[in-house]
Amino acid sequence: MKFTFIKATKMALLCFSMAALFSCNKAKEETPEKEMNDSIVKENKEVKLEPKGPAPEWGTNIKPEMAVVIEKLASLGGKPIETLTAAEARQQPTPTDAVMAVMKEHNIVMPNPLCDTIGKQIPVTGGTTHVRIYTPKEGKAPYPVIVYYHGGGFVIADINVYNAGAQGLCEQTGAIVVSVEYPKGPEKKFPAAHTVAFDAYQWVLKNAASFNGNAGKVAVAGESAGGNLAANVSIMARDKKIMLPLYQVLVYPVANNDMNAESYVKYANAKPLNKAMMGWFVKNYASEAQSADPRLSLVKANLKGLPKTLIIGAEIDPLQSEGKLLADKLKDAGVDTEYKLYDGVTHEFFGMATVVPEAKDAQGLAAKNLKSALGL
Repeated sequence: MKFTFIKATKMALLCFSMAALFSCNKAKEETPEKEMNDSIVKENKEVKLEPKGPAPEWGTNIKPEMAVVIEKLASLGGKPIETLTAAEARQQPTPTDAVMAVMKEHNIVMPNPLCDTIGKQIPVTGGTTHVRIYTPKEGKAPYPVIVYYHGGGFVIADINVYNAGAQGLCEQTGAIVVSVEYPKGPEKKFPAAHTVAFDAYQWVLKNAASFNGNAGKVAVAGESAGGNLAANVSIMARDKKIMLPLYQVLVYPVANNDMNAESYVKYANAKPLNKAMMGWFVKNYASEAQSADPRLSLVKANLKGLPKTLIIGAEIDPLQSEGKLLADKLKDAGVDTEYKLYDGVTHEFFGMATVVPEAKDAQGLAAKNLKSALGL
């Protein structure tokens, strides 16, 4: 769950100098967003990244590239999220900031982008929300569509912070990716994000042709809280008897309210996500009682009849146990499910393909499965 909403001056600097990972034009109804000046399919191959200090106590087997990112994040001076207000938390340095700083320090240059982007406001319950539409520069329309939901504990982060995951899927699948912004707590409490996530999916089904998408070939994907939202979209589509996604990719999804699970205990002090932060996220988005709602605790939901699923887990992550439990529950419900755990990496690794080899592998696995499901 990434930490978000960089201060205005910082954002302006980042948008000017690091367009590689961010696009900042979100104001107009439909605007070409700043080109993502990178190809996320490539990770660092020329520079050997080694951490400066010993492995942290909470992750003794952490991969060296992952450790370099975590060290850099610590050096950026962020405050513990669980001690802040939501507004303050949204101004803290993010893992994406750390990746960018590592790349700058080691002179890792992004290749040219393989996807174009536009921003668009779409109608949803309560008003409008912003989506970013990634379209492959090559290939032939109409393209299959992947509806993507970012992480952030339903409280922090945005589509800018999670650009790399969405762009990586566009570049590696050759499908359009629609990355969805959604309301967050405590300003908008549960189930606001879930409602808007489904609204956006329905908008894609009805309007795919307007952006060269194929409404008959749609999948969903998400990271962390976004993985929870993606799964909920599939559940709501099933219950409301509208077209199911053809596939779902759930990357370390929020899936249970058991904060005494094995990985919560073992990785209680991990970075960039720890146990205290998860409690803080729940407090800001929902009540303790609501955390048992099957929309938040997916392992308690009716999972029958859902689309084929890939769940990607990170070893050094409080959410590891619930991701594996969700995979088991899906299999028990008769859902064709693949589970892949990546050792030595932390929550948030998926979008770090430029510096963390395991992220490139995970994106490649997700892309391979999505391409198969979407007929690419």
